[in-house]
Amino acid sequence: MKFSSLKKVLAVGLAAVVVVGALAGCGDNKAGAQKKFLNIGTGGTAGTYYPIGGAMAEILNKNIEGMNATAQSTGASVANINMLKDGSIDLAIIQNDITYYAANGTEMFKDKKVDNLRGIAALYPETCQAVTLESSGIKTIADLKGKRVSVGAAGSGVEANARQILAAYGLTYDDIQVQYLSFGESSSALKDGNVDAAFLTAGFPTAAVQDLASQNKIRILAVDPDKADQLISQYPFYTKTVIPAGTYAGFDEDVPTVSVMAMLVASDKVDDQMGYDIAKALFTNLDRLKEAHSVGKLITKEGALKGMPIPMNAGAEKFFKE
Repeated sequence: MKFSSLKKVLAVGLAAVVVVGALAGCGDNKAGAQKKFLNIGTGGTAGTYYPIGGAMAEILNKNIEGMNATAQSTGASVANINMLKDGSIDLAIIQNDITYYAANGTEMFKDKKVDNLRGIAALYPETCQAVTLESSGIKTIADLKGKRVSVGAAGSGVEANARQILAAYGLTYDDIQVQYLSFGESSSALKDGNVDAAFLTAGFPTAAVQDLASQNKIRILAVDPDKADQLISQYPFYTKTVIPAGTYAGFDEDVPTVSVMAMLVASDKVDDQMGYDIAKALFTNLDRLKEAHSVGKLITKEGALKGMPIPMNAGAEKFFKE
């Protein structure tokens, strides 16, 4: 075979390989486009967000074609906001007050406004609880003036809740002796007589309060309905809640208060069709969320727009309004 003929054969063969490779590549790209990957930010493995997020990933994988969703442990609400902002996760469970602060550039997000957040659904209430011992003589939040009060860890969502609730009663930190303590630290300080009252925000019954109530007669202080209305008008993430009598040992009164909501938030990378599919899959498989954690029984389609503090993903909104 002449050299020029060999060159022609090689050229034709190489072109064929390139064409076949390109077609194979197109096939791979098509398959890849059909696969949907979602990372769901939750919280610590010992908390509530992690098992709920794991159940959500399972539901999405079973009910959305091509879905590959995974739940990952994170530092919870504030960390999840930052991860949605930088694109390292696509969905996250976050308290709605923290979401509100991020979307509006206030509190711990002052001058750090986050613009790419979209609501998928409100999930369940996390209740603001002001706890004291019966022996303290404190009956109302107004009675906290001059008292030693734990308001949660500095810069936390709990601390913001405490400050806002106190303000509804005309109190500032100048009116109390402020201590910045975690749930566990607050419980210990109440037991030891080192604080007179403590604020916490969590689903009830809350383990730290149960532990306190097992050894001491406690009182949960009410947020009166008119004060709750005032809070809701100023901060749209609050909702009214009643802690039922008997929730904690030895305390048999219904207590009106306010809650923030745990909610499912997406980044704006989640398109409207995907938002619709996510909402539909989750809210037509609520039994699986109930199995994952006791708070699952509080997640309902009827409550999915409650306390929504940010614009919703249009697809998710469409599902809930059908």
